[in-house]
Order: sequence, then C-alpha cells, then structure tokens
Amino acid sequence: MRFLFACLLFLTGLGQSIAQTKPATLTNGATTLLTSDSVKLFVQVSGKGTPCVFVHGGPGAGSYSFEKLGGNQLEDQLRMVYFDQRGSGRSASSARKDYSMARMVQDLEELRQHLGLEKWVVMAHSFGGTIATAYATQHPERVQALVLVNGVLNPTASLESMLQYGTSLLPTAAQPNPALPLMQRFGMLMGALQQQKLAYQLQYSADSLATRASRVSRAVPANQDFAAQVFSGRLPDYGQDYVPASAQLTMPTLVIVGQDDRTTGATPQTFRFPKQQVVVLPGKHNSFLEQPARFKQAVVSFVQKLPRKS
Repeated sequence: MRFLFACLLFLTGLGQSIAQTKPATLTNGATTLLTSDSVKLFVQVSGKGTPCVFVHGGPGAGSYSFEKLGGNQLEDQLRMVYFDQRGSGRSASSARKDYSMARMVQDLEELRQHLGLEKWVVMAHSFGGTIATAYATQHPERVQALVLVNGVLNPTASLESMLQYGTSLLPTAAQPNPALPLMQRFGMLMGALQQQKLAYQLQYSADSLATRASRVSRAVPANQDFAAQVFSGRLPDYGQDYVPASAQLTMPTLVIVGQDDRTTGATPQTFRFPKQQVVVLPGKHNSFLEQPARFKQAVVSFVQKLPRKS
C-alpha cells in the first residue's frame, strides 16, 4: 500500500502561530495557521496584486512544487497564498484523522478569515479542483473567481482515464488483469510503468519535465497522511463527482486544459460553470510547467478582466 501512495504522489523556518481570532495583515512571508481544531498549516504569501489562494492536488502533494514551477511567475500580478493542506507537505497531521471534505473547506475559509480577506481568487491544480469546487459551493460570496489548472472534479473518472491510457502504453503481457478492482489494477499499472521507465508519460510530455518536477518536490518534507487516508478508501467524499455542482457556480471561471492530458478524466466540454472560459494548451497534466508563458498569459489576462470590487 505504501508503494501505491508513493506512485500516486510521484504523479503529482515557519513563522509563529497566530490565533484564528486575530486576523493577520496580508504581508509576504511564511507563517503557520492554527486551525480551530488545532492543526498547524504551513502558509506562504508571495507577490503583489489580487489575492489568489492556491489549492494543491495530489492528494497530499503540497504547494511547494507549484510555487517554484509555476506560481512564482504569477507573483508580479497576483498576491499568491500557498498553503499545504492538513496531512500534506509541510503541514501537520490531524490527530483525529479528520480529513473530510467539509474539514478541508473549513480550513480554507479559516485561512481567508485569518488573512483578513473579503474575497480571493481560488486557483486549484489537479485533485485540488474537487476541494476548490466544494469551497466555492459553500462560500460563493467569498470567491472572486475560480481558476482550474488541469482540474479534476471527478476523481473516479480521473483514475479510470489514467488506467486506460497507462495500460495502452504497456505490452499486452505486462497489462494488469481487467477483472481486478480499480485500485489494485492501478497499483499494478504504476509498478509496470515504473519498471519500464514509462510512468512519466501519464502526466508529462517529456521525461526531463518529470525529473525536474520530482527534484523540486523532494526539496521539502512531505507529509503523506492525507494521501494515505484518501487512498485507503476511508474518505468516500473524495470519490464524489463534483461536476454537477459546477452548474450552480456563477463566478467567472478559467479552465486550463492540457491538450493531451489523460489524468483529469475530463474534456474542455465536461465542466458546466455558467461563466467559464476554457484555454487549451499543448501538453499534458502540468500546463504551468510545460507551457509557462502561455499559462501565465491566460491567468493574468483572465484576472485583469475581472470586475472591480465595489
């Protein structure tokens, strides 16, 4: 099971704690948010301009890789708020193993309050799309806009898509038995792809890009507790399809799609946000890394056109 967690994660000083009751001034730097149930979350604020919180994927990947490989190029236009979800990256685990979707949404809202923000842009990558959509559903008045970068809203469809594509990369003799359960097949698939040095093709257009991303992710500690809980099957809300919820979210939404992305289990026509703008970029699952200039242009152009807050 630990091997499966490692495979899935492959695909994907702190300041003093400040009490939730005392909103912080939005200043750049690293700090720790102490949640209402006493979990310490790592937070990094960088840049200038419109506040934008980044919701990382994984599950459990942490925000560091995106910050260094894509988010940093947005910081001349956006005040980026990077945070690691509980049980992920540089954040602490929940003593009560509370990793429910409701708790993840609450953490985001507590972070917004802590930073003293009335509204913010919510940007998510990959699996983070489920959390961002759930948050926007619960707190639509706090979301100035949504930006989904290679976003996953249906985790089951995502796994099935990766399984189908990954199986097609293997010779027949190495393909997992289609009669086996989904997660077991996926674990066997990843093992076979790793053995034949093909695993990078699931999410990257080139091995060099996968190597670069892996090198950056190893630069900071990695808490895998949230990932372990999700992949254990003990958190059913993470198997939910959040696509139907998108039809009710009327804030401006930018959907960035990789032309050859086989991870999301979605097409540009999949999501139903009433005010969505879709940008399709060459490449696979990490558009910010594969197409950095076009990624930045798409995000900055979208944010600059947002209605001014009254």
